[in-house]
Amino acid sequence: YVKNMITGAAQMDGAILVVSAADGPMPQTREHILLAKQVGVPHLVIFLNKADQVDDEELLELVELEVQELLENYDFPGDEIPFVSGSALMALQALESGEKARGEDKWVDLIFKLMDSVDEYIPTPVRDTDKTFLMAIEDVFSITGRGTVTTGRIERGVVKVGETVDIVGLKDTQTTTVTGIEMFQKTLDEGMAGDNVGILIRGIQKADVERGMVIAQPGTISPHKKFDAEVYILNKDEGGRHTPFFTGY
Repeated sequence: YVKNMITGAAQMDGAILVVSAADGPMPQTREHILLAKQVGVPHLVIFLNKADQVDDEELLELVELEVQELLENYDFPGDEIPFVSGSALMALQALESGEKARGEDKWVDLIFKLMDSVDEYIPTPVRDTDKTFLMAIEDVFSITGRGTVTTGRIERGVVKVGETVDIVGLKDTQTTTVTGIEMFQKTLDEGMAGDNVGILIRGIQKADVERGMVIAQPGTISPHKKFDAEVYILNKDEGGRHTPFFTGY
């Protein structure tokens, strides 16, 4: 779980941290704040969920203060970060009878308020659409009758259906053609920096592609077998390793 959390968080422009208003910060809350800091998530918005289970306003304020303290321990501006209290379950139940506009339901309005806070506090990111195309492969699927689909977040540039791309890393470089692009079950003519997409590629078997490879504009990326890096290792109290690393790990 932590590995997947790190992979996703490293690509975020901002995040909503969900904390139970009924239970307060849990050990995972600390882990998520630490991971957000270590991988460089620039902005957080806090949602205090299950507020329908808390009758005392002072208890909500206490939970908010606890979370603020945790945020400040990891150098996030706890007094500036927006907090919104609400109940996802109550909002979903309200929507079971149909769509709700603002002002029609208290709990749905709080979800609107949460998204308003996201829009206001998390700035619109600058995308490198003018650079050469690059996407790290996160997962690979095989779709019967269509071929192999690679998924990931486009780091930079633009890719269009029909373009030639290189698959680089771990094995010999492979050249293929993009035959389809999808995002959130919608077919696109192109994907651009910041999009989480599935790219359908021609003539490549699922076994020939794996997580850790990249798809790039031909001739723009070369693989390397070593690099210099600065790393942060989570200790036991932070939800990380209980045993030391050894050569060859």
